[in-house]
Amino acid sequence: MTTETAPPRMRIVRHPLKYRLLEVRRVQRITPGTVRVTFGGEALEGFCEQAPTDHVKLCFAEPGADLPVEPVVENDTWMDAPDGMSEPLTRDYTIRHHRREQQEIDVDMVLHGTGVGSAWAGRAEPGMRLGVFGPRGSEELPFVHDWYLLGAEETALPALARWAEMLPAGVRVIAFAEVSGPEDEQQIESAADLTLTWLHRGDAPSGSTDLLERAIRAADLPAGLGFAWVAGEATSLKPIRRHLRRERGLSKDQVDVDGYWKRGVANHDHHEDDADHA
Repeated sequence: MTTETAPPRMRIVRHPLKYRLLEVRRVQRITPGTVRVTFGGEALEGFCEQAPTDHVKLCFAEPGADLPVEPVVENDTWMDAPDGMSEPLTRDYTIRHHRREQQEIDVDMVLHGTGVGSAWAGRAEPGMRLGVFGPRGSEELPFVHDWYLLGAEETALPALARWAEMLPAGVRVIAFAEVSGPEDEQQIESAADLTLTWLHRGDAPSGSTDLLERAIRAADLPAGLGFAWVAGEATSLKPIRRHLRRERGLSKDQVDVDGYWKRGVANHDHHEDDADHA
């Protein structure tokens, strides 16, 4: 979809880089495959988050250790660990909720595979402690578009839910969420004019299907200035990014397609450059 109106650009707001050691206050299995962990503590004083995709690095303890390795921060920069010391064991997670007065944050963690995050979430219980690093910044987008297209699978579902909750009342939102089956669907509230379609992949592994791509290709997008945000497994998103940019004609400032993880890669850096971004 093309438009005569120049789309607004996303603005990066930086936050002071801070490490916090937090305690698990509550653990809730919100679907068979997703655990919501509530972290709390006085260390959350001054915690900053303000955009749908704001995320932190959870710092996990090495096997046999009680506490995680604390990242080394100098002059607001994450430094390499000194010789002889281990680097922190981290994974990125979206902040699902932040309750400032209660000094709590919720993080939704998907139970899949044998990764460090999934394994920790499967045994999480109140009283356990975990390191939380960040957020480093917020990607702020002026909510002035006529319509929004959202797409995600489980790992990006918390961010999709935040988009839906933060978008203005009445604005048109078309969203697609891929999960294993009906039992993994979640209730998502929105003041926007939201149409949310759940895509069920059955027994197929996450990130191995083209369900999101086919749904987005078939979507009837409204006229006017639009913005598309899609996140999930990096490789499966490449054809979606090309479709939105080349076939739909959306400009670079109208598209944010983010690979949250990559099949076969233990700690994928979702900030890494991708030639398809151009």
